[in-house]
Amino acid sequence: MTTDLNTLLTALYVKIDDELGGTRCLGRPPLLSDSELVCLAVAQALLGFRSEARWLRYANKHLWSMFPYLPQRAGYNKRLRAALPLVKRMIRELAMDSDFWTDTVWITDSTPVPCGTSRPTVQRSNLAGWAGYGYCASHSRFFWGLRLYLVCTPTGMPIMWALANPKIGEREVLAAMLEVDAGLVADRAGILLISDKGFASVPFEQALGEQGIQLLRPSRKREKQRFGEPMLKKVRQLIESVNDTLKGQLDLEEHGGRTFEGVAIRVAQRILAMAAGIWHNNKIGAPVTRSLVAYDH
Repeated sequence: MTTDLNTLLTALYVKIDDELGGTRCLGRPPLLSDSELVCLAVAQALLGFRSEARWLRYANKHLWSMFPYLPQRAGYNKRLRAALPLVKRMIRELAMDSDFWTDTVWITDSTPVPCGTSRPTVQRSNLAGWAGYGYCASHSRFFWGLRLYLVCTPTGMPIMWALANPKIGEREVLAAMLEVDAGLVADRAGILLISDKGFASVPFEQALGEQGIQLLRPSRKREKQRFGEPMLKKVRQLIESVNDTLKGQLDLEEHGGRTFEGVAIRVAQRILAMAAGIWHNNKIGAPVTRSLVAYDH
Protein backbone atom coordinates (compact mmCIF):
# COMPACT_ATOMS: atom_id res chain seq x y z
CA MET A 1 0.00 0.00 0.00
CA THR A 2 1.41 3.39 -1.00
CA THR A 3 1.15 6.79 0.59
CA ASP A 4 -0.82 7.94 -2.46
CA LEU A 5 -3.50 5.33 -1.83
CA ASN A 6 -3.57 6.30 1.84
CA THR A 7 -4.14 9.92 0.82
CA LEU A 8 -6.88 8.99 -1.65
CA LEU A 9 -8.76 6.86 0.89
CA THR A 10 -8.47 9.55 3.55
CA ALA A 11 -9.79 12.25 1.21
CA LEU A 12 -12.58 9.96 0.01
CA TYR A 13 -13.57 9.09 3.59
CA VAL A 14 -13.83 12.77 4.50
CA LYS A 15 -15.88 13.48 1.36
CA ILE A 16 -18.33 10.61 2.02
CA ASP A 17 -18.61 11.43 5.71
CA ASP A 18 -19.43 15.05 4.89
CA GLU A 19 -22.13 13.94 2.44
CA LEU A 20 -23.64 11.55 5.00
CA GLY A 21 -23.43 13.93 7.93
CA GLY A 22 -26.42 13.72 10.25
CA THR A 23 -28.06 10.76 8.48
CA ARG A 24 -27.33 8.05 11.04
CA CYS A 25 -30.18 5.63 11.70
CA LEU A 26 -31.59 5.00 15.15
CA GLY A 27 -30.04 2.27 17.21
CA ARG A 28 -26.53 1.02 17.74
CA PRO A 29 -24.10 2.29 15.06
CA PRO A 30 -22.31 -0.39 13.00
CA LEU A 31 -18.70 -1.20 13.84
CA LEU A 32 -17.82 -0.53 10.18
CA SER A 33 -19.41 2.75 9.10
CA ASP A 34 -20.85 3.33 5.63
CA SER A 35 -17.98 5.72 4.84
CA GLU A 36 -15.42 3.07 5.79
CA LEU A 37 -17.30 0.42 3.82
CA VAL A 38 -17.23 2.45 0.59
CA CYS A 39 -13.55 3.30 1.05
CA LEU A 40 -12.82 -0.38 1.64
CA ALA A 41 -14.66 -1.29 -1.58
CA VAL A 42 -12.70 1.33 -3.56
CA ALA A 43 -9.40 0.04 -2.18
CA GLN A 44 -10.37 -3.52 -3.15
CA ALA A 45 -11.07 -2.48 -6.75
CA LEU A 46 -7.89 -0.40 -7.05
CA LEU A 47 -5.66 -3.13 -5.64
CA GLY A 48 -7.19 -5.75 -7.93
CA PHE A 49 -8.62 -8.23 -5.41
CA ARG A 50 -11.42 -10.17 -7.12
CA SER A 51 -11.98 -12.55 -4.18
CA GLU A 52 -13.60 -11.04 -1.08
CA ALA A 53 -12.02 -13.73 1.12
CA ARG A 54 -8.49 -12.91 -0.10
CA TRP A 55 -9.22 -9.20 0.14
CA LEU A 56 -10.37 -9.37 3.76
CA ARG A 57 -7.30 -11.44 4.71
CA TYR A 58 -5.08 -8.83 3.07
CA ALA A 59 -6.95 -5.92 4.67
CA ASN A 60 -6.76 -7.51 8.12
CA LYS A 61 -3.00 -7.76 7.76
CA HIS A 62 -2.11 -4.53 5.96
CA LEU A 63 -4.97 -2.06 6.50
CA TRP A 64 -5.77 -2.58 10.16
CA SER A 65 -4.64 0.99 10.99
CA MET A 66 -7.26 2.48 8.64
CA PHE A 67 -10.02 -0.10 9.23
CA PRO A 68 -9.84 -1.32 12.86
CA TYR A 69 -12.89 -3.55 12.37
CA LEU A 70 -13.54 -5.74 9.34
CA PRO A 71 -16.56 -8.05 8.99
CA GLN A 72 -16.46 -11.64 7.83
CA ARG A 73 -16.92 -12.42 4.14
CA ALA A 74 -20.69 -12.98 4.37
CA GLY A 75 -21.20 -9.78 6.32
CA TYR A 76 -19.02 -7.79 3.93
CA ASN A 77 -20.97 -9.07 0.91
CA LYS A 78 -24.30 -8.29 2.57
CA ARG A 79 -23.25 -4.76 3.55
CA LEU A 80 -21.75 -4.09 0.12
CA ARG A 81 -24.88 -5.18 -1.78
CA ALA A 82 -27.03 -3.02 0.48
CA ALA A 83 -24.71 -0.04 -0.17
CA LEU A 84 -25.44 0.09 -3.94
CA PRO A 85 -27.56 3.28 -3.68
CA LEU A 86 -24.79 4.94 -1.67
CA VAL A 87 -22.11 3.90 -4.20
CA LYS A 88 -24.22 5.26 -7.08
CA ARG A 89 -24.75 8.49 -5.16
CA MET A 90 -21.03 8.90 -4.49
CA ILE A 91 -20.16 8.41 -8.17
CA ARG A 92 -22.38 11.39 -8.92
CA GLU A 93 -21.10 13.44 -5.96
CA LEU A 94 -17.46 12.96 -6.96
CA ALA A 95 -18.27 14.00 -10.53
CA MET A 96 -20.08 17.11 -9.28
CA ASP A 97 -17.13 18.01 -7.05
CA SER A 98 -14.65 17.96 -9.96
CA ASP A 99 -13.79 20.52 -12.63
CA PHE A 100 -15.30 18.21 -15.27
CA TRP A 101 -18.93 18.33 -14.16
CA THR A 102 -19.81 21.36 -16.32
CA ASP A 103 -18.14 19.92 -19.44
CA THR A 104 -20.61 19.98 -22.33
CA VAL A 105 -18.68 17.41 -24.40
CA TRP A 106 -19.82 13.89 -23.55
CA ILE A 107 -18.64 10.56 -24.94
CA THR A 108 -20.77 7.43 -24.89
CA ASP A 109 -20.21 3.77 -25.66
CA SER A 110 -21.14 0.31 -24.43
CA THR A 111 -18.87 -2.56 -23.46
CA PRO A 112 -19.63 -6.23 -22.65
CA VAL A 113 -19.81 -7.42 -19.04
CA PRO A 114 -19.63 -11.25 -19.33
CA CYS A 115 -21.42 -13.18 -16.58
CA GLY A 116 -20.94 -16.78 -17.70
CA THR A 117 -18.91 -18.84 -20.18
CA SER A 118 -20.62 -22.24 -20.23
CA ARG A 119 -24.07 -23.47 -21.16
CA PRO A 120 -24.75 -25.09 -17.73
CA THR A 121 -23.88 -21.78 -16.05
CA VAL A 122 -26.32 -19.94 -18.30
CA GLN A 123 -29.10 -22.45 -17.60
CA ARG A 124 -28.89 -22.32 -13.81
CA SER A 125 -27.72 -18.71 -13.31
CA ASN A 126 -29.75 -16.37 -11.13
CA LEU A 127 -29.11 -13.71 -13.78
CA ALA A 128 -31.38 -15.45 -16.30
CA GLY A 129 -33.94 -12.98 -17.59
CA TRP A 130 -31.71 -9.98 -16.99
CA ALA A 131 -28.55 -11.14 -18.75
CA GLY A 132 -28.54 -12.51 -22.30
CA TYR A 133 -26.45 -13.34 -25.32
CA GLY A 134 -24.76 -10.52 -27.20
CA TYR A 135 -22.04 -9.92 -29.76
CA CYS A 136 -18.86 -7.93 -29.21
CA ALA A 137 -17.81 -6.54 -32.60
CA SER A 138 -14.45 -5.21 -31.38
CA HIS A 139 -13.38 -8.72 -30.32
CA SER A 140 -15.50 -10.64 -32.88
CA ARG A 141 -17.03 -12.91 -30.24
CA PHE A 142 -20.34 -13.74 -28.62
CA PHE A 143 -20.80 -13.48 -24.86
CA TRP A 144 -23.48 -14.10 -22.24
CA GLY A 145 -24.01 -11.33 -19.76
CA LEU A 146 -24.80 -7.63 -19.81
CA ARG A 147 -23.67 -4.45 -21.48
CA LEU A 148 -22.34 -1.48 -19.55
CA TYR A 149 -23.43 1.83 -21.05
CA LEU A 150 -21.27 4.74 -19.99
CA VAL A 151 -21.60 8.45 -20.65
CA CYS A 152 -18.49 10.30 -19.52
CA THR A 153 -16.44 13.43 -20.14
CA PRO A 154 -13.28 13.29 -22.30
CA THR A 155 -11.28 12.89 -19.08
CA GLY A 156 -13.22 9.71 -18.24
CA MET A 157 -15.31 11.11 -15.38
CA PRO A 158 -18.60 9.14 -15.33
CA ILE A 159 -21.73 11.24 -15.85
CA MET A 160 -24.29 8.44 -16.39
CA TRP A 161 -24.07 4.66 -16.51
CA ALA A 162 -26.41 1.72 -16.81
CA LEU A 163 -26.42 -2.06 -17.20
CA ALA A 164 -28.75 -3.63 -19.76
CA ASN A 165 -29.46 -6.86 -21.59
CA PRO A 166 -27.33 -7.04 -24.77
CA LYS A 167 -30.44 -7.70 -26.87
CA ILE A 168 -31.82 -4.24 -26.08
CA GLY A 169 -30.86 -1.67 -28.71
CA GLU A 170 -28.12 0.81 -27.88
CA ARG A 171 -30.25 3.80 -28.87
CA GLU A 172 -33.10 2.58 -26.69
CA VAL A 173 -30.87 2.25 -23.62
CA LEU A 174 -29.22 5.65 -24.12
CA ALA A 175 -32.60 7.32 -24.65
CA ALA A 176 -33.81 5.82 -21.36
CA MET A 177 -30.68 7.03 -19.56
CA LEU A 178 -31.18 10.57 -20.86
CA GLU A 179 -34.85 10.45 -19.88
CA VAL A 180 -34.05 9.39 -16.33
CA ASP A 181 -31.51 12.23 -16.02
CA ALA A 182 -33.56 14.76 -17.97
CA GLY A 183 -32.89 17.44 -15.36
CA LEU A 184 -29.16 16.97 -15.74
CA VAL A 185 -29.41 17.40 -19.51
CA ALA A 186 -31.68 20.45 -19.18
CA ASP A 187 -29.13 22.22 -16.96
CA ARG A 188 -26.58 22.22 -19.80
CA ALA A 189 -26.82 24.12 -23.04
CA GLY A 190 -25.26 22.83 -26.24
CA ILE A 191 -24.22 19.29 -25.28
CA LEU A 192 -22.05 17.56 -27.88
CA LEU A 193 -22.47 13.79 -27.61
CA ILE A 194 -19.80 11.71 -29.36
CA SER A 195 -20.66 8.10 -30.21
CA ASP A 196 -19.95 5.32 -32.70
CA LYS A 197 -22.03 4.12 -35.65
CA GLY A 198 -24.25 1.96 -33.44
CA PHE A 199 -26.22 5.03 -32.36
CA ALA A 200 -27.00 6.13 -35.93
CA SER A 201 -30.69 6.86 -36.52
CA VAL A 202 -32.49 9.89 -37.93
CA PRO A 203 -35.41 9.73 -35.42
CA PHE A 204 -32.93 9.24 -32.57
CA GLU A 205 -30.89 12.28 -33.63
CA GLN A 206 -34.06 14.33 -33.92
CA ALA A 207 -35.07 13.31 -30.41
CA LEU A 208 -31.63 14.30 -29.13
CA GLY A 209 -31.91 17.62 -30.92
CA GLU A 210 -35.16 18.34 -29.09
CA GLN A 211 -33.24 17.89 -25.84
CA GLY A 212 -30.51 20.29 -26.99
CA ILE A 213 -27.99 17.52 -27.73
CA GLN A 214 -25.96 17.38 -30.94
CA LEU A 215 -24.79 13.88 -31.91
CA LEU A 216 -21.34 13.57 -33.47
CA ARG A 217 -20.70 10.12 -34.96
CA PRO A 218 -18.93 8.50 -37.91
CA SER A 219 -20.85 8.20 -41.16
CA ARG A 220 -22.21 4.81 -42.14
CA LYS A 221 -21.65 3.10 -45.46
CA ARG A 222 -23.19 4.94 -48.42
CA GLU A 223 -23.68 7.99 -46.24
CA LYS A 224 -22.13 11.39 -46.90
CA GLN A 225 -19.28 12.42 -44.64
CA ARG A 226 -20.80 14.07 -41.60
CA PHE A 227 -19.78 17.39 -40.10
CA GLY A 228 -16.81 17.07 -37.74
CA GLU A 229 -16.07 13.48 -38.72
CA PRO A 230 -12.31 13.99 -39.42
CA MET A 231 -11.71 14.79 -35.73
CA LEU A 232 -13.57 11.71 -34.50
CA LYS A 233 -10.74 9.20 -34.83
CA LYS A 234 -8.65 10.75 -32.06
CA VAL A 235 -11.64 11.52 -29.86
CA ARG A 236 -13.03 7.98 -30.14
CA GLN A 237 -9.81 6.68 -28.62
CA LEU A 238 -10.76 8.42 -25.39
CA ILE A 239 -13.78 6.22 -24.69
CA GLU A 240 -11.82 3.14 -25.74
CA SER A 241 -9.14 4.04 -23.22
CA VAL A 242 -11.79 4.54 -20.52
CA ASN A 243 -13.14 1.05 -21.23
CA ASP A 244 -9.58 -0.27 -21.14
CA THR A 245 -9.10 1.28 -17.70
CA LEU A 246 -12.23 -0.47 -16.43
CA LYS A 247 -11.34 -3.83 -17.99
CA GLY A 248 -7.54 -3.78 -17.87
CA GLN A 249 -6.81 -2.12 -14.52
CA LEU A 250 -10.06 -2.64 -12.62
CA ASP A 251 -10.93 -6.15 -13.92
CA LEU A 252 -14.47 -5.30 -15.03
CA GLU A 253 -14.86 -8.57 -16.94
CA GLU A 254 -13.68 -10.56 -13.89
CA HIS A 255 -16.25 -9.12 -11.49
CA GLY A 256 -17.39 -12.52 -10.18
CA GLY A 257 -21.01 -11.51 -9.57
CA ARG A 258 -23.62 -14.30 -9.71
CA THR A 259 -26.80 -12.44 -8.77
CA PHE A 260 -28.50 -9.22 -9.85
CA GLU A 261 -27.30 -7.36 -6.75
CA GLY A 262 -23.83 -8.94 -6.93
CA VAL A 263 -23.14 -7.88 -10.51
CA ALA A 264 -24.60 -4.39 -10.01
CA ILE A 265 -22.50 -3.57 -6.94
CA ARG A 266 -19.30 -5.00 -8.41
CA VAL A 267 -19.66 -2.93 -11.57
CA ALA A 268 -20.57 0.17 -9.55
CA GLN A 269 -17.58 -0.51 -7.28
CA ARG A 270 -15.21 -0.32 -10.25
CA ILE A 271 -16.83 2.79 -11.70
CA LEU A 272 -16.56 4.46 -8.29
CA ALA A 273 -12.87 3.48 -8.04
CA MET A 274 -12.17 5.12 -11.42
CA ALA A 275 -14.21 8.20 -10.50
CA ALA A 276 -12.39 8.48 -7.14
CA GLY A 277 -9.01 8.31 -8.87
CA ILE A 278 -9.98 11.00 -11.39
CA TRP A 279 -11.50 13.17 -8.65
CA HIS A 280 -8.43 12.94 -6.43
CA ASN A 281 -6.00 13.54 -9.30
CA ASN A 282 -8.01 16.62 -10.24
CA LYS A 283 -7.90 17.93 -6.66
CA ILE A 284 -4.12 17.52 -6.31
CA GLY A 285 -3.39 18.85 -9.83
CA ALA A 286 -1.97 15.62 -11.25
CA PRO A 287 -0.92 15.95 -14.92
CA VAL A 288 -2.89 12.82 -15.98
CA THR A 289 -6.24 12.76 -14.22
CA ARG A 290 -7.25 9.21 -15.18
CA SER A 291 -3.99 7.55 -14.15
CA LEU A 292 -4.47 4.95 -11.41
CA VAL A 293 -0.84 3.82 -11.31
CA ALA A 294 -0.20 5.56 -7.99
CA TYR A 295 -3.11 3.73 -6.35
CA ASP A 296 -3.09 0.19 -7.77
CA HIS A 297 -0.10 -1.30 -5.94
